[in-house]
Amino acid sequence: MSATDETLLGDFLEQDEAAAQLKVCSRTLDRWRRLGEGPPITKIGRRVLYRRSSLQAWLHGREHHGRGDKHAAEQSSVRNRRSVAA
Repeated sequence: MSATDETLLGDFLEQDEAAAQLKVCSRTLDRWRRLGEGPPITKIGRRVLYRRSSLQAWLHGREHHGRGDKHAAEQSSVRNRRSVAA
């Protein structure tokens, strides 16, 4: 890679690098991409690249609180609607 490539593509990871960062195999990223579930990609020819910031945003978007918290959040929402209506 030349110095220009490092500057221009410095924020991008190759698929195997992105897989290593996510601790999954490269084939998992392939499957997620086919299913439309994976992080966003940038394609240059046949090369698939992942922007570091996009990987991080995708991870943040997958955060959840678990089953019990969903029920608690729904109950809180119902309580809030009741107090606004009163």
